[in-house]
Amino acid sequence: MFISETQVEIRYAETDAMQVVYHGQYVVWFEIGRTGLIKDLGFHYADMEKAGFVSPVTDIQLSYKRPFRYGEIAVIRTWIQAHTGIRTTYAYEIVNEAGDVCVTGSSVHTVVDKETFRLVKFKKEFPEWHAVYEKEKQAL
Repeated sequence: MFISETQVEIRYAETDAMQVVYHGQYVVWFEIGRTGLIKDLGFHYADMEKAGFVSPVTDIQLSYKRPFRYGEIAVIRTWIQAHTGIRTTYAYEIVNEAGDVCVTGSSVHTVVDKETFRLVKFKKEFPEWHAVYEKEKQAL
C-alpha cells in the first residue's frame, strides 16, 4: 500500500485566536494530501476536469486527536482505503513533527460528468487510473 506524504507549514491565517489550527482547515489539508497522492501515482486531477469530469466529495469524516499550532509542520499521509470503480475512499492521517497523530479521517468521492453531474464509471472513463487504484486496493 502506497502512502503519500505532503508537508504543510502552519500559517497564521490557518489558526484561530488561540493560534490553534481552525477545524475547517483540515478539509483543505485533506485535499492537499489527496491531490498529492494522485500526482504521486502518476495522474493529475486537472486532466480529469479537462476531460469533462469532476470528483465531488460525497462523505467526509474527521477525528481530532491533538491540536496543531501556528509555526508547526504538519505531515499529511494519504492513501486509498477503498475503491469500487464507482466510489473511492481516501484515508488521511495528519501527524506533527514528533510523529504524534493529530487528525485522522476519510473522504468518499465519485466521478460525475461536469455538465450534467451524472455519475459515471471511473473504470470506463479512466481505465489506467482505475487499474492503479485497483492495485492499491489489493495491497491493503
